[in-house]
Amino acid sequence: MTSSQNSSLVILGASGDLASRLLMPGLGGLLTHEPSRRVQLIGAGVETYTDAEWKARVKASFDSENASGPAVDALLESTVYLTADVTSQADLQELLDASDEAPALYFALPPAVTEKACEVLATMDLPAGLALALEKPFGTDEKSAEALNELLLRVVPEKQIHRVDHFLGRATVLNLLGLRFANRLIEPMLSNRDVENIEIVYDEQLGLENRARYYDHAGALVDMIQSHLLQVMAVLVMEAPATLAAVDVRDQKQLALRATRLWKDDPKTSRRARYTAGTIDGRSLPAYVDEEGVDPSHETETLAEVVVEVRNMRWAGVPIMLRSGKALASHRREIIVTFKAPSHVPPEFHTLKAPDRLRICIAPDEMSLEINVNGPGDPYVIDRAELKAEFNPGDLEAYGEVLQGILDGDSALSVRGDSAVEGWRIVAPVLAAWKSGEVSLDDYPAGSDGPGSWPSGLAESAPAE
Repeated sequence: MTSSQNSSLVILGASGDLASRLLMPGLGGLLTHEPSRRVQLIGAGVETYTDAEWKARVKASFDSENASGPAVDALLESTVYLTADVTSQADLQELLDASDEAPALYFALPPAVTEKACEVLATMDLPAGLALALEKPFGTDEKSAEALNELLLRVVPEKQIHRVDHFLGRATVLNLLGLRFANRLIEPMLSNRDVENIEIVYDEQLGLENRARYYDHAGALVDMIQSHLLQVMAVLVMEAPATLAAVDVRDQKQLALRATRLWKDDPKTSRRARYTAGTIDGRSLPAYVDEEGVDPSHETETLAEVVVEVRNMRWAGVPIMLRSGKALASHRREIIVTFKAPSHVPPEFHTLKAPDRLRICIAPDEMSLEINVNGPGDPYVIDRAELKAEFNPGDLEAYGEVLQGILDGDSALSVRGDSAVEGWRIVAPVLAAWKSGEVSLDDYPAGSDGPGSWPSGLAESAPAE
């Protein structure tokens, strides 16, 4: 899809790392892909830049993506930077007045500053079509997420609010929906009739990477599971939407999240751990507690596992494990659907004790169906085979897709307010159990697969109903 519309984008906090490392390169990629699109970019922040300094900063970000073409040239010619206090009504009005179109305000700011700016915006006369884009966390618990929703709705309608989740891009969402609902063979198998369990995993090899200011107060559960992985799960298990319009997709995701509860309603089925010193691909990492800016008394986990259940007709009784961690042996970003064993296998077959599995990798998007087949040699011996396919990788990087949706007024990829609240509701019992010490904080060496005492996946850990 391409666009020739004109739009205005105002980045609040434009001098920060998010803007220079992710937002502006993503914008450059979008403009390269859509050369007829015209975007007026206005940067804003407390720092002072000359016109030449600002344009050089934008160009450097664009160059990191090899961005080029008439849309890029037009933006570089017209972009401006305004020194502004985003909590000042006068400064916010100046930014709105400088916008040729009703702008999208992207808050590349700490959450507390974003809320103060929105409180001021709620008192102002705003242009019709104004859009707000903000990064997680969307609140710090269920109550604060509801309060944030109320504040944002005092500024603009829900359809003009983009709570950004760059983890699950447009191509990935469409790939998952296409696999599920465009295949008569696969769609009926994805239910409690045939599925034994599901694992949604995001393991990364990176450590803290200078993020202590945020991460030491969030941890793996809030940083990844409460937000990104629950959104992935919702897309995987939701019912088919009537259309791919934002309202239909987000309605079905919300119904899935509303049905989600902890496995057996027991927060003690969760696990948490943090890494000690170790080596990953020849790179030495210090223990998490020795990283700069970390307060060991916070007992922040760097690896978390939570098992949930979607209690509806399709999925009741199927355990779904959500796992994410840092400083692990390998990079894994995948969904594993394990199917139930056949009801009867002729005794003459020497069957491998391995169930059928559907494995979906995210970024790059690809899938494999692992099945039992008669292999070479003895025809009574059952071996394993994989049927593989690669999905459409998409034309844009994650933030290019994010900005495309924001500038086009398409909120299908953003997190709706009620879904943000549900995410906090789901994990609240786990956070409370961890805070009270009901679940031990284990250790694992950096570069390992996690604590040696932990079971490997749901096959070993989740008891049957």
